[in-house]
Amino acid sequence: MYLLLPMDSDNVQEAQLVKVFDAKVWAQVLVEEGEVVEINHAPSYEAFENISEAVVFVDDFENPMPFMEYNMMPLVAHTQRSIDEIVEAFLFRELHDMAF
Repeated sequence: MYLLLPMDSDNVQEAQLVKVFDAKVWAQVLVEEGEVVEINHAPSYEAFENISEAVVFVDDFENPMPFMEYNMMPLVAHTQRSIDEIVEAFLFRELHDMAF
């Protein structure tokens, strides 16, 4: 599954999840069988070759509609900020569905 993350940096170890408006770079994380297979970066969420299945927001106040047009499931990481934390929360189903 491809996860789409708005990030403040393309440094995988130090990048933090940010609001969509504040995103400097987008990370697309491929998770298969409980492991991160690859991480790609792009300046726009529309620039990736593969369509992401889910987008992760920092809170419930983001606008999910542009992503839902691509059939992405909006998820919220209320406390997780790093890629590792977000992937772990996704695997353990600790990311929340967005409250509309």
